[in-house]
Amino acid sequence: MSSKDYFDSIAQQWDSMRQCFFSEAVREKALVTAEIQPGKLAADIGAGSGFITESLIRNGLKVIAVDQSQAMLAEMKKRFPKEDAIDYRIGFAEALPIADTEVDFVFANMYLHHVETPPLAVKEMVRILKPAGKLVITDLDAHEFEFLRTEQHDRWLGFKREDIRKWFEDADLKNVYVDCIGENCCAQSTWDGEFANVRIFVASAEK
Repeated sequence: MSSKDYFDSIAQQWDSMRQCFFSEAVREKALVTAEIQPGKLAADIGAGSGFITESLIRNGLKVIAVDQSQAMLAEMKKRFPKEDAIDYRIGFAEALPIADTEVDFVFANMYLHHVETPPLAVKEMVRILKPAGKLVITDLDAHEFEFLRTEQHDRWLGFKREDIRKWFEDADLKNVYVDCIGENCCAQSTWDGEFANVRIFVASAEK
């Protein structure tokens, strides 16, 4: 099963599943790190059912919500049925459906560990940023819980923070910041009960 097929299959359950994995503190840290401003345009990449988007529109931003799963975006549309600040787009890591230098902020929460080539995904997110725009990624530290690869179809078992820093610098980003947010992602295997407890990092930089 591909990552897309997996998220299509669990779209209707994703909101309740997410609450077991990590808390709202993750998105609040992402938004504070970005220093968001009302009236600006943000891209939520791998938007899912709208976890990051929800806080962005509450804070007065407009959002381009991108996901490869139509089922996930359908769930988001149900969640925000009358919200005209969201532009829904189907897209993939290597070819985001957003023009060059179109957005002020790019957010990617728990997205990077599902893409095929993370450094290319980073460069693609940088492409759509305006000059002085900010990229903020929240994701998992490197870990050894293989069941997340088999059961949740993670492509990567987290990342070393020094690799994230290098990918940002290779994409010509400035003021790179990578640190632990003080929250963990938790998940339990449905096969043997193994329990994963993985630190979450926040990485930010400016174009």
